[in-house]
Amino acid sequence: MDITPVSPADLDQILAIERAGFTPAEAGSRAQYAARIDNLRADFLVARQAGQVAGFVVGPATEEAVIADWMYEANTTSLSRGGHQMILTIAVAPNFRGQGVGSRLLAAFEDHARQKGRQSVALTCLADRIPFYEKNGYRNQGQAASTHAGETWYNLIKPL
Repeated sequence: MDITPVSPADLDQILAIERAGFTPAEAGSRAQYAARIDNLRADFLVARQAGQVAGFVVGPATEEAVIADWMYEANTTSLSRGGHQMILTIAVAPNFRGQGVGSRLLAAFEDHARQKGRQSVALTCLADRIPFYEKNGYRNQGQAASTHAGETWYNLIKPL
């Protein structure tokens, strides 16, 4: 399995993975992902196996230390150096789940963030996903302010 930067040609596979992993209210749209490929290409990694997208991770680097709902907007951009690396989405295709793809994507994104001088990596997740992130070295900071999709989200942070 290779982890590489995103390509515009990956959009359809990324959308299929997004829709398989999130409810319609939680999932990003085609327009949002097209904008993320354009605006966040330097902070958008894809796991590939035999030409197929197995999973992806994307998010901007910001001055803020935790995710805020405004970061999901289509025009979000990244700091070139420093700040905090956010993860807007990490998702794995159903046929690749349970094979370590998510952990490999996190590790690659963390290495990428270290190379860019980031202080931490932060994300929000639902309660049932907290153990996965804690297993990967993230610390639960408690309930997030996010109201995205009417869900209760939790802030998780990994200092670098």
